This record gives sequence, C-alpha cells and structure tokens, in this order.
Amino acid sequence: MHHSNMDKLTAIILGVAILIGVVLSRKVFLKKRHIKRKLKEEFPQSWRNVLSQKVLFYSQLNDSDKFLFEKRVQRFVATKTIEGIDTNIDDTIRLMVASSAIIPTFAFPEYNYPDVRNVLIYPNSFDEHFQTQRFEGHREYITGMVGNRFQNGIVILSKPDLIAAFDGLPHEYNVGVHEFVHLLDKEDGVIDGIPEALMKRQYVGPWLHEIKNEMEKIEAGTSDINPYALTNNAEFLAVVSEYFF
Repeated sequence: MHHSNMDKLTAIILGVAILIGVVLSRKVFLKKRHIKRKLKEEFPQSWRNVLSQKVLFYSQLNDSDKFLFEKRVQRFVATKTIEGIDTNIDDTIRLMVASSAIIPTFAFPEYNYPDVRNVLIYPNSFDEHFQTQRFEGHREYITGMVGNRFQNGIVILSKPDLIAAFDGLPHEYNVGVHEFVHLLDKEDGVIDGIPEALMKRQYVGPWLHEIKNEMEKIEAGTSDINPYALTNNAEFLAVVSEYFF
C-alpha cells in the first residue's frame, strides 16, 4: 500500500513537472515568435523622428549606421520590459532607454544585455530606500541604479533626468548611458571599472594607469571631468563614458 501511494505521488509530481515544462516551453516559443515578428516590422517613422530630434549620437551617424541603430532599438524594446513606476511613459521614453543601452555598445552589434529583464522608470530621483516622496528633510539624490541581489536584472532610471539627457544637445551627463556602462562593467561578475568581457587583458594595466593619472588631475583641479569620478574605479568608468559618448 505504501509503495502504491508513493508510486501515485511520483506519477502526480511527474505529471505536474511535465505540464509546467510544456507551459514554459510554450511561453518561450511565443515570446521568440513575438520578437521575430517585431524585428521584421518596418521601423516607425515616428520613432525615427524622435531619435533624430532627441538622440545626438543617432543624428550624427551615416545612413547605414542609423539603420543598424534602429534595428538594435527594435530588438531592445522587443526583448526588455520598460515600465513606469507611479508615472506614465510613452514610446519616446522607451526610445531614450533603448538609446542609453545601445550608445555605449554600438561597436558590438550583437550585444543586447542578456542579464537585463526590466527597466523601471521612476517619476523623479530617489533615496536608498527607493522613496521618491518630497517632504522636509527627505533626501533624493539617486538618479539611476543597477539592481543587485534580489533586484538583479533590473535597471532603475529617473524620468526627468533621462529626459534632460536626451534633448538633442551635447551633455556631459547622461544617466542612462551611465547605468548601462555599469552593466557592461558587471559582465565579468563585478562592477570594478574594468569591463574585462569587452577589454582584452593586455589593456587592463594601461587602463588602470590611465584611471590613476586622470584621478590625480581631477584632484588637482586640472581636469574638467566631474569629481564624482573619484568615488571609485567603477564610477570613473561610467562618468568618462558619459563624456566620451
């Protein structure tokens, strides 16, 4: 009797596991089909207008590179969930997010941030407890963040700071580019200012030397780079990337 009950339980567990497997496989299949269909669609002219008006990097590309940029925007938007938290977002915001991701990786056309699942858009800056409420004594200073631990795979961006970075003009600060560079840095398992997944190892030494030299210039007041770059090597990489792009 005992063995009979165990056999039935095993059969039930096996059946449930198979059912779950079928459901998950179907979800993956449908998602892949959705992505493939989206990538075959013609790039909307309204999206092209937004990129031309808002994204200086895109507007300065030649026609063939603009086409590549557009296809990567389509892929990013189709494969990542971009949603507003207590704020409305539209296609313009989604295009700004996608552009933030593509600009620092434009030289790597196949790269699409495999570990990123969700991009959350907050109504304004936030504190270490993710609070955005404005009241006396409340500190709001974080404009963007790359999730870790239980928030792994999540990027958080302040909506007004994202919009300010994409007004079609050159800026030394871009919260979107800053956070996605942190994600590139994180590819080798640690955010340390050395994106080893994209950097050949023989360049690591010279890069660290360059960081040291430029940090000394910032400390001496002979560099125009934001002193926030002095925080650590990871922030140095993110800040100088904003300047570069």
